[in-house]
Amino acid sequence: MKQPNEDLAENKVLILYLLNKLSDGIKSDNLYKIVSSTNNINYFYYQELITDLINTNLIGSFTKDEDTFIKITSEGENALSLTKSLLPGILKLKADNVFKAEVSTIAEESSIVTEYIPRDENNYTVKCKIVEKNDVIFEVSAFAGSRDRAKQISDNWKNNATRIYPQIIDLLLNGD
Repeated sequence: MKQPNEDLAENKVLILYLLNKLSDGIKSDNLYKIVSSTNNINYFYYQELITDLINTNLIGSFTKDEDTFIKITSEGENALSLTKSLLPGILKLKADNVFKAEVSTIAEESSIVTEYIPRDENNYTVKCKIVEKNDVIFEVSAFAGSRDRAKQISDNWKNNATRIYPQIIDLLLNGD
């Protein structure tokens, strides 16, 4: 039977193992989806692991376009090379399979982004973006006179960005 410390170490190594596969880093919530699908852990325990890994400088966090990403550090890579053997082969295999499936889903989800920011009680600014490999390749801001309109614009962008974006680019290029 495993001791709690063994589980703790195994889960930290799992996080390092997964982060080591991502050169650009990943949003913490997206990493949680992968980790929890691989090794059934709850969000609070996951947050504790992340905080501990950051405090020991094995992973770092950075902000890009108002989102926080986490990434393995060179110290984390060294620690992983020394501790990788703690991960059972079956867990590595499961992590690899979940990683492949989740990363393609995350890539699709993160490519179309919206946020609405309240300016005051009745006025909102809606930002609609297209993101590829953590770089914003298209962004437009629009004023919305109510929260409902802001949500409507946001939902419409999420559902129709692949149709709207080419139309906007065409208008910008051709003006017709």
